[in-house]
Amino acid sequence: MSDTSLKPHLDRAHALALLRQMIRIRRFEDRCAELYTREKIRGFLHLYDGEEAIAAGVIPLLAQQDRLVGTYREHGHALVRGVPMGAVMAEMYGKAEGCSGGRGGSMHLFSAEHNFYGGNAIVGGGLPLAVGLALADKLRGEARVTACFFGEGAVAEGEFHESMNLASLWDLPVLFVCENNQYAMGTALERSEAETDVHKKAAGYAVASAVVDGMDVVAVEAAARQALEAMRETHEPYLIECRTYRFRAHSMFDAQLYRSKEEVEEWRGKGPIVRFQGWLEQNGMIHAEDVAAIEAEVKAEIDEAVAFAEAGTWEPAAELTQHVHAEARPAPPPPPAAAAEMVETTYREAVKQAIADAITRDPRVFLMGEDVGRYGGCYAVSKGLLERFGPDRIRDTPLSESGFTGAGIGAAVAGMRPIVEVMTCNFSMLALDQILNTAATLRHMSNGQFGVPLVIRMATGAGRQLAAQHSHSLEGWYAHIPGIRVLAPATLGDARGMLWTALEDPDPVLIFENVMLYNRSGQIAANAGAVDIDRAAVRRAGRDVSLITYGGSLFKTLEAAEELAQGGIEAEVIDLRTLRPLDTAAILATAAKTHRVLVVDEGWRSGSIAAEVGMRIAEKGFFELDAPLARICSEEVPIPYPKHLEDLAIPQPDRIAAAVRAMLGRA
Repeated sequence: MSDTSLKPHLDRAHALALLRQMIRIRRFEDRCAELYTREKIRGFLHLYDGEEAIAAGVIPLLAQQDRLVGTYREHGHALVRGVPMGAVMAEMYGKAEGCSGGRGGSMHLFSAEHNFYGGNAIVGGGLPLAVGLALADKLRGEARVTACFFGEGAVAEGEFHESMNLASLWDLPVLFVCENNQYAMGTALERSEAETDVHKKAAGYAVASAVVDGMDVVAVEAAARQALEAMRETHEPYLIECRTYRFRAHSMFDAQLYRSKEEVEEWRGKGPIVRFQGWLEQNGMIHAEDVAAIEAEVKAEIDEAVAFAEAGTWEPAAELTQHVHAEARPAPPPPPAAAAEMVETTYREAVKQAIADAITRDPRVFLMGEDVGRYGGCYAVSKGLLERFGPDRIRDTPLSESGFTGAGIGAAVAGMRPIVEVMTCNFSMLALDQILNTAATLRHMSNGQFGVPLVIRMATGAGRQLAAQHSHSLEGWYAHIPGIRVLAPATLGDARGMLWTALEDPDPVLIFENVMLYNRSGQIAANAGAVDIDRAAVRRAGRDVSLITYGGSLFKTLEAAEELAQGGIEAEVIDLRTLRPLDTAAILATAAKTHRVLVVDEGWRSGSIAAEVGMRIAEKGFFELDAPLARICSEEVPIPYPKHLEDLAIPQPDRIAAAVRAMLGRA
């Protein structure tokens, strides 16, 4: 690596190009601020004023195939990357012609054509996504770099540390670019960080780093050139801290009470444009007419962009729900062929066979999560798979749920088919930001440009005396979120067959495996394969009452139904199987058949799946009912440790049977 190859070639043409990029960003944002006061642009508006040297110095060095993840202050990133200004401005207006179809707005600019994976309104939220994009490239052997921009406020977030660790641990070529504008939102760095030298934090993760004057575009470009040169040789991550300053408010709502006007004016005097332009003029590299020509050219481009946005159209109201899910999905798998042979297995083995089958069938599939490799999985589901498929396909992760879940999302966006295992659903709360704010929303915010074909598996449910923090049933929480599918396999056939169908789905799918089912054994067809993930199933036919349930409560409900049958009550048992979207047609059909409905749900009563099922019947099947709707849910207490109290806290067969008898007047 020669030193000359790392120095910017600052001839007149290159100098004018750098200056033009910075002026272009500055004038575009000046116009955006004006349009905001005229209520043409709404919501939050975070301007890049003062930080232009970073985008101008780094982004032109990226190759066309490289990937870029921005922040919510990403207008400059998008413009320098080549996203047309008209499309950016139309997006700020919320028009259908915007680069995100008007669905994202100022903080969510996307362009698949330019490998621009968007801004992210969640501080630090894009960091795990960048790690996942780079992971996908490494697994496929593709020579790309992923550049991820973030502010110094994100350094306090766990996602920064988790992402740095993963990138270093797995040797991923992620260029972390910290745009340190000193104030995050309104708290100065020295009041929020014990170590204010951001670049020093990289050493804790064995990541190479550099610090540079972010107001000096030549210095930024030199640092970026050196980092990228090193990364293309080592394929390892690199962090650049660019020390800069934003001249405007954090957002247009910000009164800036945390700093003085004198401080801002002092920084304006050493801003990147005035500094670089002055140096070029002093050295005779450019002249006043050159700057005037740039200003005129940029003004014309901005005027054209504003006109384009003004003339743009609003997305029709009829398209409100478009891009929540993919418009095209694979056809449901055909019904399985008649079983020539039945074999004895367990729920655990059925899930393991499903994972092994998927990895064998599709080179894009890999499993990653806590202790899935050498340990064999917390519930021994993946035991033996590491030896069979190797560490790239069975990938142990640190205990960093947000980081590795976000990495799975990024890998899925880049075309892989990850299976992310979160050990238990209570741990998934640490990854909720990535699931809710990225996986579930990316397709919609990007106007369908990016999908997240990801499967997340997690254990759920009580019954093992694991006490309050390891006994949650949170599937109902996730079923509240548009943009994802939520599955609850209860039978051996579903444990074996739902995974492959979920992996073929173009949208994120969450699979909840009840811990009380792993040891359950039974017969399954030797040729068992994929099953549909859209419809509920009748597990027991009946005429007197409908018992609607899912997951770990299915077999308790079937046991209750058998007990009721001994007293002459024939209960129909419906296994929901899919909690989002619910099979409303099946729910209404069973209500119309028996005219009485009891819902059994291991979640807490308030805001439960049971409440949603009941409300759908009330809305569309009320006049079919001969008795009030009823439900059996977990008691509204943290799940206790003592066995007798735990049993009292969750649905049991005797309570289910008693509730049915009461409904029928046979208590």
